[in-house]
Amino acid sequence: MVSSGRLSPDVDGRPSASDRTGPGLDTTTLREVSPRPGRPLLLDRHALLLVTVGHGTHEVDFQTYQCRPGTLIRARPGQAVRYGGQPGLDAVLLAWDADLLTGLGPDVDEPAGRTHWQLAGEDEDAVISEVSQLVVDRQRHVDGGRTADLLRHQLAVLLLRLDLLPGGRYEPPASYAESVTFHRLRRELERTYRRTRRAEDYAERLGCSVRTLTRACLAATGRSAKQVIDDRVALQAMRLLAATDRSVAEIGRQLGFPEPTNFGRFFQRQVGRTPGAFRADRGRPAAAHLPGQRPPTPAGPPAVGIGRPTLARASDQDV
Repeated sequence: MVSSGRLSPDVDGRPSASDRTGPGLDTTTLREVSPRPGRPLLLDRHALLLVTVGHGTHEVDFQTYQCRPGTLIRARPGQAVRYGGQPGLDAVLLAWDADLLTGLGPDVDEPAGRTHWQLAGEDEDAVISEVSQLVVDRQRHVDGGRTADLLRHQLAVLLLRLDLLPGGRYEPPASYAESVTFHRLRRELERTYRRTRRAEDYAERLGCSVRTLTRACLAATGRSAKQVIDDRVALQAMRLLAATDRSVAEIGRQLGFPEPTNFGRFFQRQVGRTPGAFRADRGRPAAAHLPGQRPPTPAGPPAVGIGRPTLARASDQDV
């Protein structure tokens, strides 16, 4: 993976995913990508990582996730990712274009959502089966409209299955109306956070009161609407400071702060460090997080390992 967030050239010299015409979805492995620790990468595609062998870490938006066979990590365009690159760690990587699933149904490809799963039991079997089939079909059918349709629908099924796992978006919410309002806010935030941080503006766009918006945010995150909005702006600032060489003043202007001092005060209040201090170590330590950020979902019971390259369970082959 290179700085643009796309897949690196294949090890046998074939052109990279960004250089060939295809169905908008590509598959590779972590070993083929050969990640190097260091500066985070800003993704320009969706990515799904399924650990097949070994132990290590993977970082998404400055949150470190422990990885072992059965770990599934999902990252989205615009997020900052950093691989641990530990020897012996390998995974299947799926990467697809941001618009690949457009038109396949509501919320098939949420712009934000859960990042980490530790699969086990029947859930592990189902996900491994679907990822394996995607890999096989992508390798067998390189081009053509029918291939694109096949892969799009297979990927949509996989993502819907992940949403139905325990802790996913489709668990019955405490309040359906509040859940809908929060998801609408999150979508609007992605479009508008560079232009306004006023909760009143978002409430007007969504056709509700600030009180309704805050109630929905508190139910979903424990944070007020204003805090959720400021958290999103601060996260983007962290991404740009850690993964790009843009000046602090330029980043501040891009995020709606004409004066660098105002941006500096905002960042210090949200993150607890100055922009310069945060950039100096590219967001390290990895435990850096936004105020109010929830810890990653606890890992479930130990998962049975997965082998390469057929993604069979550990009971079927050595890992």
